[in-house]
Amino acid sequence: MVEIRFVGIEHCGSIDGVAVVIDVLRAFSFAAYALDAGADRLILVEDLDEALRLAAEIPRALAGKDGVPAEGFDLFNSPGQLLERSDLGGRTIVHRTAAGTIGAVAARHAQWLFCASFVVAEATVDRIRRLDPDSVTFVVSGGGGHADEDVACAEYLAARFGNDAVDPAPFLARVQVAGQRLLRAVEMGYEGVHRDDLALCMDLDRFDFALTVVDHDGQLTLHKG
Repeated sequence: MVEIRFVGIEHCGSIDGVAVVIDVLRAFSFAAYALDAGADRLILVEDLDEALRLAAEIPRALAGKDGVPAEGFDLFNSPGQLLERSDLGGRTIVHRTAAGTIGAVAARHAQWLFCASFVVAEATVDRIRRLDPDSVTFVVSGGGGHADEDVACAEYLAARFGNDAVDPAPFLARVQVAGQRLLRAVEMGYEGVHRDDLALCMDLDRFDFALTVVDHDGQLTLHKG
């Protein structure tokens, strides 16, 4: 029996075994779309200045962030905006968000580290099942560990470990409710948000790859795996 735990970012210090950092709206949905669109890798950081510095050091790298667009950043954590670009092939994205990437950095000492959202749900479950771990810790990155869209995704993934016939509808309904803030942001004309972001983040199992994180010489690198 696999031991399942749920923690917030502030409780990542005791993680062993497998850690899965959840950010549905939108960091790890964005990441999956970026890799599918041809990006070579994402480097996950916790500081905006570090994101800009690293992006400047890596040829053709793009800097990404959430929230209000800012000078020097090329991408804004929006799957919808990302899909309107055609220049991601082979490029590195250095990404910093207020929840997801910070959670990944906090959990970086785990033996195996994955990032996840609904768009890579089944692939994530399959990948972790192959590891046959003793424990899996879900890091709910948003809302101080209480963002319901992230809790819903963590609970869905946990349920799938023990049951092949889990109805995703109730879990996705919680994302629909939480995601109304994105739709309101679109209505108010906020930059960095796209009208399709919520639907794209709710596209269950759109991709057949997991989001694996590896520490390469101190850089926390996210790739298909």
